[in-house]
Amino acid sequence: MIVGVARAFSKDVLLPRYQSLDDHDSRIPQETLRALGELGLIAPGNKEEHGGIGLDSATVGLVLEALAEGDFNITYIALIGSLTSQILSHHAAPGLAREWVPGIVRGEHMVGLALTEPQGGSDAANIQFSARAIDGGYLLNGEKTSITLAHCADAFVVFGRTGTRGQGASGVSAFLVKGDSEGLSRTRFKDMGGRVIGRGSLFFDDVFVPSEYRIGDEGDAFKTIMHGFDFTRALLGLQCVGAAQASLRETWQYTRERAAFGRPIIENQGVSFPLAEAEGRLEAARQLCLYALQLRDAGLPHSAEAAMCKWIAPEAAVEVIHRCLITHGHYGWSIEFPHQQRLRDVIGMEIGDGGEQIMKIIISKIRGAKVDLNESN
Repeated sequence: MIVGVARAFSKDVLLPRYQSLDDHDSRIPQETLRALGELGLIAPGNKEEHGGIGLDSATVGLVLEALAEGDFNITYIALIGSLTSQILSHHAAPGLAREWVPGIVRGEHMVGLALTEPQGGSDAANIQFSARAIDGGYLLNGEKTSITLAHCADAFVVFGRTGTRGQGASGVSAFLVKGDSEGLSRTRFKDMGGRVIGRGSLFFDDVFVPSEYRIGDEGDAFKTIMHGFDFTRALLGLQCVGAAQASLRETWQYTRERAAFGRPIIENQGVSFPLAEAEGRLEAARQLCLYALQLRDAGLPHSAEAAMCKWIAPEAAVEVIHRCLITHGHYGWSIEFPHQQRLRDVIGMEIGDGGEQIMKIIISKIRGAKVDLNESN
């Protein structure tokens, strides 16, 4: 039922607006966020006491896939809301969680994630950002870059080093920092895709954060909170699949209606076979993502599978959308059709949250450590 609600909202509300928001100066419509919240589509996997409806992880993935068929970018709000609300619910002080989580789930607050730094990039644990303890809280100094929602989030989950520099994941703490904090400034990048959700840099100049706004134990945030990325990597995979599925569905329809040499072009195997291959690619990616989420629901390790989702699904989606664009011929080259925007938006997911090389490193470390040469086939 909830997937049906998401699909109807995606078709009736999100898709008609999708291309109109493709602008560097566009803002996420507040009424859309509120509507997402009212329908229970932001963080639906949260327990009821945390504002959600207690969906299993796989169903959350299907909800996001349905939303992404209408608007790839707005779907990110539902995804990041799932991550940040769970981070706060599970690791923040109860008072802080009560202050922010309900608003996230209702679509009243947007909370971004500030992890990446200019010199770190894919080396996410190489955090130089300083969080120095003082009486009553911490002073934050440094820069975070390539931050989605940098221009519009109401607050950010910020990772900073409270321990000795150069110790990798150890000594890193997390904080909730309000977007209007004194000493915090923002920039907005001009990107190829994902324009409405934006990306930019955050600059911290002696930004004071009260002690109660620290999330989790001091110095232990990277190891405890980063487990949530296994969840979102599988969700990101389904988000990409949803966008590609929308283009593929539109392309099947187009090939039935477009005639050349006296017959619909779908009757040509040179047209229909690549689309059939696209269906297979998307279904394989979809099943991989659902498998990873089912492992999560079962309480089983799924870091390798989540990394596979983050690598394979965006790659497959980009190839499928590109094929759809080409199949539309000169129509596909027009910005009047959504294929070009979906292609630009999804390409960003081949980079964000760790590129394919990082995902392959994760897979290699996990699967390589399990190899037993004495084990029979």
